[in-house]
Formats: sequence, structure tokens, C-alpha cells
Amino acid sequence: MRDYYEVLGVQRDASPEEIKKAYRKLARQLHPDYAGPDSEEAFKELSVAYETLSDPDKRKMYDIGGPDALRGAGGGGTDFGSAFAEAFSSMFGGGFSSAFGGASTPQSRVRAGRDRQVHVDITLEEAAFGAKKEIEYSTYAVCDVCGGSMCEPGTSPTQCGSCHGSGFVTRVQNSILGRMQMQSPCPTCQGYGDVISSPCHNCAGQGRVPTQRTITVNIPAGASEGMQVRVSGESEVGVGGGPRGDLYLAIHEKKHPVFERRGDDLHTWITIPMTTAALGTEFELATLDGVKGVTIKAGTQPGDDIVLQDLGVGRLQRAGRGALHVHVDVEIPKRLDSKSRRLLEELADARGEVRVEPHRQHTSFFDKLRDTFGAS
Repeated sequence: MRDYYEVLGVQRDASPEEIKKAYRKLARQLHPDYAGPDSEEAFKELSVAYETLSDPDKRKMYDIGGPDALRGAGGGGTDFGSAFAEAFSSMFGGGFSSAFGGASTPQSRVRAGRDRQVHVDITLEEAAFGAKKEIEYSTYAVCDVCGGSMCEPGTSPTQCGSCHGSGFVTRVQNSILGRMQMQSPCPTCQGYGDVISSPCHNCAGQGRVPTQRTITVNIPAGASEGMQVRVSGESEVGVGGGPRGDLYLAIHEKKHPVFERRGDDLHTWITIPMTTAALGTEFELATLDGVKGVTIKAGTQPGDDIVLQDLGVGRLQRAGRGALHVHVDVEIPKRLDSKSRRLLEELADARGEVRVEPHRQHTSFFDKLRDTFGAS
């Protein structure tokens, strides 16, 4: 891990203003929107170094023990002074400092970008095999005039004269616990510690501008209706050129005219004549993988399910695909010509099939009495 002062390119006795100036210069050079995705790690390293050295307490700890000292402080017990200050901060709505050691630092103007959701329509074929989709959406990009600095080119923020760069103003208040110093964000700089006298004309001092963005995204095999696919770091740039948020693709799967999807399996229905069901046959079926041969076995019954493995939708969590189910319906003719009737009767006689004679389905109460007592 490189020394944080080396990362920022400043001396160990650099002032807070020199550290901030160095960070802004390097952030513009290393931001992934300018330098490309390969600079993402360098940009993260720069951000961590600045976050540490711009905080007086963290900088003091880093100077004493390096990064390990910061990790130790984060994992140790609770500091009584800090906890006491935090309690009073929540009670009185502002920062708190006293002999207990509470301290406040100016807040950064840089903000992370918000996450964004975009609706994406896919076909059944794209859901089954996965696909690359090109999507366009409204977002924010780093201002190409100020590079995210929020200042007019050639200018930089100046230290706030009201709070002298601390970001907070202090007032003394008497309480039952004695005289206490209460801190609140500086009304002149809103807690930033500096003032931008000449905001960038192109982005109105936001460090970002609205734009239309087009990217290519991967839709995984097995994606389905209502699913969300996360694309890291592809949403909007934050205020001050802050890191991008995440993009979420809300999947809408279009209905297919032939196949019905149930999980990873596909279902379709065919109707065959009763003679075909009895004799069996082979036919060709159009599937998502092209035309496949299907065998109808002799004696197929209405409602039978022919299962074709690995012709369904790709699975998200494991390898392989679901199955294609071919549901069979047998068509019984409603009207027969004389020749067809004669042939069916001959078939019935040959098979020894007895035709059911019509009979009475319901017996009345008086019919039962007559049968019981032999009355006519």
C-alpha cells in the first residue's frame, strides 16, 4: 500500500488547502469517466488518501501509526468523549465540542451518484439463451468544462472567512452541566469550509451535467419477468464528480405466441387425430433451438406429456436448461360420414368392443315401489 502523502503528491507537512488542491487536480486526471475503467482502482486509492488526510483526527492517527492505526481505531472500544459529543449532537441538533474532545470537520462537496432503474424488454429467446442489449437512458456525467471541480476553469474554492475552513461555527451556552460549546454548520459555507466564488458556467457549480448515455449490458440466461439485474457503477455521476451509482435493469419478458414459460420449463400444446394417437407417428416441431423430431407413440392418450430435455430456458443458478413439454390433445370427430362410421363399427367388432345401450339413469320413488312389490 502506497503512502497517502505519496498518493496525493504532497509533503507530510502540507496544509489542508494544499491537500485539497492536490486532490482536485488528481481526481480530474484519474476519474474513470476521463481516464477509463482501468483507473478505477487508482481513483479509489486517491479518494481513501484524501478522506484520511483531510480529517485532522484521522491524519494525526495516520502520521503516528499508518493505515494500521486507523483500522485499530475503527475496531476498538467506544471513546467516552466521542460518545458524549454524539449524544449532545443528537439532542441539540448540532455538533458538540468541549473538554471531552469532540471535534467536527468540514463536509465534502463530493457526493456519490444515485442508483437508477431502467426497464428492459426481452424476448423468450433472449431469456433462454442470454443476450447483449443496447440501452439508452438519461443520466449525469462529469462536467467536461470543470472536470467535476464545480469551479470556473482557472479558479478554485477559497477558505471560508466565517469559519476559517472548519465548516462549523461555535457558540457558548450555559446549561445545567456548565458552560458548553455548541457547534453548528457555518451559514456562510453551509459546512463545506470553503466558498466557490466563481461556479462553473457549464454545470452551474454542480460538477456534473445531464446527458443521454448508451451502454451495452448482458442479460443472463434464465432472466425472467420482474427480475432486476444490477450493473455496477453505470448510473449517474454524483455532485462534484462523485462516483457513479449502480444501474438496475428491471426485466419485462414479452409473451411468446407458441410457448408458455413456467420457471425454466417451456410448454406447448398440439392436437392430433384419434387415429394418429392409436397408430403413432413422427413429426417435426419448431423449437427455440430449431426444428426437432418428435415421436408420438402408438396408444398415446389425451393429456399425455412428451418431455424433451434441455430445450427449455437456461438456468440462472446452475448449468443446463429446463425441458420442453409437449402436451397432447386427441381430437374426436363430432360428425362421421357413412364410410367412416362403417369402418369404426368394423374396428369395434374386431376388437370385441361392446357398445353401451341407452338405459335409465334415474329411478323415481314410485318406480322403486313398483319394483319392490311387483306392482304393474
